[in-house]
Amino acid sequence: MLTLPNILTLSRIFAVPLLVGLLWWPQWAAGYAIAFVLYCVVGFTDYLDGYLARSQGTVSKLGIFLDPIADKIMVAAVILMLASTRDIGGVHLIAGLIILLREIMVSGLREFLGGLRVSVPVSRLAKWKTALQLVALGALILAGAVPDWGFVRVVGLASLWSAAVLTLVTGWDYLRVGLRHMDS
Repeated sequence: MLTLPNILTLSRIFAVPLLVGLLWWPQWAAGYAIAFVLYCVVGFTDYLDGYLARSQGTVSKLGIFLDPIADKIMVAAVILMLASTRDIGGVHLIAGLIILLREIMVSGLREFLGGLRVSVPVSRLAKWKTALQLVALGALILAGAVPDWGFVRVVGLASLWSAAVLTLVTGWDYLRVGLRHMDS
């Protein structure tokens, strides 16, 4: 159970409180800079754990269970922190809320469908959504480290909205699959 891919996944979960702590003070540019580096490392371990598990043939039930949870914990924590520090504010909160609500809905839907032994594979569009979401949050963290570089914030917010649009599309795709398996 404690294979390198699973340890990497667990490290992502354990990194979240540190990430939150670094983002706690919005005026602390150095904290945001460190948080950005940590965020990038955590993002790389997300890729690395899956790659290693597949290439070494060590894909485990624990890893399959923990990987999406680790992703959702990190995304939710970062969105909440950036909202609390007003790095995501005003109308942009809607994009963050769309992403959070979709994550909760898809998690519940996967749990429901898992009980029916129905698997819903991750679509290519959902992978693009995840990539845009990670770029958006990374850019918004980086914007706090380099507040004079306004274009970084613009990239972050544009990516956040793009991710929110893809979130609606992929969320609808998952919901359509789920509705086919629900009783009338």
